Amino acid sequence: MNYKKPASIFAFAITVYLLLFLLTTVDAIAQDTNYVTFTAKGGDGIYKILHENGLTDPSCFNNFVGLNKNNLGKNNALIIGKKYKLPGQTTLPPDTTQKTEPVSLSEKMIVEPLFGKSLEHVEIVDQQLSGAVFYLVSGHGGPDPGAMGKIGKNILCEDEYAYDVTLRFGRELLRHAAKVYFIVRDPNDGIRNELYLKNSKDEVCYPDIEIPLNQVERLKQRVDAINTLYRNETPGTYKRCIEIHVDARDTKKNIDIFFYYHERSKNGERLASTMRNSIERKYQLKQPGRGYSGDVSTRSLYMLEKTMPTAVFIELGNINHARDQQRLIYENNRQALARWMCDGVMEDFKKSK
Repeated sequence: MNYKKPASIFAFAITVYLLLFLLTTVDAIAQDTNYVTFTAKGGDGIYKILHENGLTDPSCFNNFVGLNKNNLGKNNALIIGKKYKLPGQTTLPPDTTQKTEPVSLSEKMIVEPLFGKSLEHVEIVDQQLSGAVFYLVSGHGGPDPGAMGKIGKNILCEDEYAYDVTLRFGRELLRHAAKVYFIVRDPNDGIRNELYLKNSKDEVCYPDIEIPLNQVERLKQRVDAINTLYRNETPGTYKRCIEIHVDARDTKKNIDIFFYYHERSKNGERLASTMRNSIERKYQLKQPGRGYSGDVSTRSLYMLEKTMPTAVFIELGNINHARDQQRLIYENNRQALARWMCDGVMEDFKKSK
């Protein structure tokens, strides 16, 4: 009896299996090498790497996370020694059909991780701000907490409350189809609902650059980021820079929200006035008889003078006054501020057409 034939069939089957396995593996390796890759080292972050490679569009962050989600640490941190793919940068020929992941989960949903896990999915409710571009800057940050107030034993830091309102404001703009750049960014905080926001020093300047302590260097850093982004946008579109702060005055000085613009900027004056008047109407509706004293004026400020897009500087109140503090510490008040400012911006956008 001949026992070699079955052995030969078995050997043939094994050979075919190995060939198929190798072809599949080689194909997978080939597909992986279509992307430009890098190996993470100490100090690297997603925004830093994207900026260094000219990937400044907000969609690049989401695309990067989608491509590398299995190799990212907590809060999308890069892991030293791991290899990562860069979105949209491939070695494929120009006529390739391969595509990166889209910006949106659908036509009516986008993702912004800065808002935190519970709010990062943003529903686009309409197209009222389609074509508008905003550069949002919350005051101070990093090593500088800005103005500081106190309620009991709780310290209120300007940069934390300005940042939270800025995130909420930006999210409202996104819901109406605007394009939004957050110039000061905190990878960990997200939108918070606590009364007393814990101070941190991990904020960075767009895209992922350490914020210096020196005020002039810090302002120049922000202006450079804004102007670089501005130059990369389509000429002729509606572009506005809005900077949000909290003032510090005598504890007896109750103030409403007020606005500054550059003396030579007619568009800045119109935006500031429109936003101010919108907020006054909201107060009249919600608190009849309250009155409103927030004003609009010119001021010689570095950010207003040096930024290329039309700019407005906003003070949300006096961090030392008990009544103004209520405007800041309650999350529903911070959310109301964001919505009311957005309403003013939409009104100004309509006027610009």
